[in-house]
Amino acid sequence: MLAPRTIAIGNITIADPVWLAPMTGVSDLPFRKLVKRFGTGMVVSEMIASRAMILQTRNVMRMASFDASEFPFAVQLAGCDPEVMGDAAKLNEDRGAQLIDINFGCPVKKVVGGHAGSALMRDEKLAAKILEATVKAVSIPVTLKMRTGWDDNSRNAPNMAKIAEDAGIKMLTVHGRTRCQMYKGHADWSFIRKVKEATALPVIANGDINSFEDVDTALLESGADGVMIGRGSYGRPWFPSQVCHYLKTREKISAPPLAEQRATVLEHYDAMLAHYGVENGVMVARKHIGWYSSGINDSAAYRQRVNTLTDPAQVKQEISDFYSKAQEKPASEVYACAA
Repeated sequence: MLAPRTIAIGNITIADPVWLAPMTGVSDLPFRKLVKRFGTGMVVSEMIASRAMILQTRNVMRMASFDASEFPFAVQLAGCDPEVMGDAAKLNEDRGAQLIDINFGCPVKKVVGGHAGSALMRDEKLAAKILEATVKAVSIPVTLKMRTGWDDNSRNAPNMAKIAEDAGIKMLTVHGRTRCQMYKGHADWSFIRKVKEATALPVIANGDINSFEDVDTALLESGADGVMIGRGSYGRPWFPSQVCHYLKTREKISAPPLAEQRATVLEHYDAMLAHYGVENGVMVARKHIGWYSSGINDSAAYRQRVNTLTDPAQVKQEISDFYSKAQEKPASEVYACAA
């Protein structure tokens, strides 16, 4: 049996070693609050560009907003200028963040093209300066999320772990792919073990953790201290809490009943409208509605209807009707595949 690990990050102790990954356009305030309420060790903001944080644009300040229920709250920053990264970290500390996470993992072209995200895996000297500047700028713990390397010929995450530890970083998260893999193939959890062996820091395994079996295999192969769940939480804000319970008891809790799922979707929908405004909220919510309904019979037609609607009242009626009809069916006919 794999015993759950309590993780110490500087002066912060995380009782449940299960994290919600920072995901642009997904791990916003409404989603994080849901995940945290169901139960998980830690949630992290969407990735925020450090220079935009300094400018405090309306969109960035919304991304950096947080709620007391998220404590301890972590803000993830990306950038390539050590001074700007430090200033952005200090600004978030002053706003109440309890932890700063640095992004050396984002693989998207826009970020990498600006010499940020996983591009920094190719420049260890600049990476070290960024880590050092950020740590020195704040009094709260700073962590690092990275990939295994840029490509298969330069999987330098173990060396980056040593650089990070020397710079004062308090914890590492490793996505088990290179930048060039993007999200193709399967995360190499066994390579994460090399990172774990290279440092005394806590290490979190990330990538392709979508089931209880994935949790066991990821921890066994990586030797990591915990797991970070990203795409596995799409449409399942309760999944991190299921993993927390599983690590403690080995009991596999089922997804909530359809009535609770319906209430969750409606609550989440209202929260997105409040967070983004009605017009933008309706658009942002569509992907979440689709994820929630995945695997339920007749969900394709339901998603098609919802994606044509702009009136929130009509969308909420569609949500209620869809789940009510699903509840009326025999359990064996609800899901097109395992939920």
